[in-house]
Amino acid sequence: MGTRQISLLFTFLLLGGFVFMGCAQSGNNSTNLIIRTDKGDINIVLYNETPEHRDNFIKLAGEGYYDGILFHRVINGFMVQAGDPHSRDAVPGEPLGSGGPGYTVPAEITEGLFHQKGAIAAARQGDNVNPERRSSGSQFYIVQGRVWTGEELDQMEQGMDTPFSAEQREKYTTVGGTPHLDGAYTVFGQVVSGLDVVDSIASAQTDGRDRPLEDISIISIEIVD
Repeated sequence: MGTRQISLLFTFLLLGGFVFMGCAQSGNNSTNLIIRTDKGDINIVLYNETPEHRDNFIKLAGEGYYDGILFHRVINGFMVQAGDPHSRDAVPGEPLGSGGPGYTVPAEITEGLFHQKGAIAAARQGDNVNPERRSSGSQFYIVQGRVWTGEELDQMEQGMDTPFSAEQREKYTTVGGTPHLDGAYTVFGQVVSGLDVVDSIASAQTDGRDRPLEDISIISIEIVD
């Protein structure tokens, strides 16, 4: 993937100066959720290995923060992104991607959690202004990606500090994903059913800012247990 696609995840501006320190939920709290969209339901699980991102997402979902928010950036073969509150009721053609809840979340980039197809990860500003790689308080993306060959992974690995694990190689050469993002963003969940819905969203026609020409909304996010 080119730098253009990667940089698209950096374009939003974080609002305010508050730092999220985690909410009261911990331990065996709800980690299964359903993202209900105009295109169908996406069932996800949130990882306990990334507790601050898990708890923050559960908190926002429980408050209805995501209700009516658009998938404001969609790139077929890469990812679909949502979480900007400014997208709610936005007029056609309005630039989106600058909104957030007013805080960031500390990075929880964890070994073993990677960008296979269906991964849920947090968008963030670029390293030049965000060297700690703190995540947006609300914007997230769902990986679509593509299937890679072993030779492509070999070439990509040459520019990486850590080689791909056997599990990463197996997933990227069968299921697919976006391996070039590994180690740079916090992956905090995974789609367990509804990848066809992700593909449907990703295939939408978009404008020059990668916003779908026809709005695709998150109707609600339901905490299952």
